[in-house]
Amino acid sequence: MQESQHQKAKILIVDDHAIVRSGVAMLINQEPDLHVCSEASDIEGALSAQRSCPHDLAIVDLSLHGMSGLELVKRLQLDSPDLPILVMSMHDEAVYAEQALRAGAHGYLMKQVATVTMLKAIRQVLNGELYVSDQMRSRLLKTIRGSVSEAAPTGQLTPSEFEVLHLIGLGLGTSQISQQLNRSVKTIESHRANIKRKLGLKSGNELIHYAYNLANQTAKNKP
Repeated sequence: MQESQHQKAKILIVDDHAIVRSGVAMLINQEPDLHVCSEASDIEGALSAQRSCPHDLAIVDLSLHGMSGLELVKRLQLDSPDLPILVMSMHDEAVYAEQALRAGAHGYLMKQVATVTMLKAIRQVLNGELYVSDQMRSRLLKTIRGSVSEAAPTGQLTPSEFEVLHLIGLGLGTSQISQQLNRSVKTIESHRANIKRKLGLKSGNELIHYAYNLANQTAKNKP
């Protein structure tokens, strides 16, 4: 992305924690070529902000008040196909990065990383490149080369199935997921059945337990 001397890249931050938004905005606004133009705490706020003022980059958290950041990624892509999106999350990139990229994100960044890494990721995505950690890049290459044993089990899921799995892990039931994703209950039930089959889960309880552990496996790494 080429910027003139006096033009700054306009950035949208979407996170349901005000203190996180404030900290990220403070970091970004110290840079001479970057400026946080808008902040939002939920999907509707983010879509409204993007429609009001087209941004050069959106930084999106994976979990937004019980909602999936993956849904926002897809909706932003529909509304603004040229908008680069960097997903920033506390969730393990080994599980979630590939799904975020498949949903339309241009990068995946762990919240625990150093400041310099965050700025590197932002500029890399602004420059039209994908960003993942070196470790994740190696994992994706192995997956592409057919090293199935190195891939996370959830790599078998479609983006829609993974999104349903993530929402189950956030505590949402079938009807709630149906309403949030604007899909029929029958469709969500079909996704649940496919998830169980692909992950080798025998019951609804096993599915809920698996999804919860997946969504919370990095809680011990919270800063």
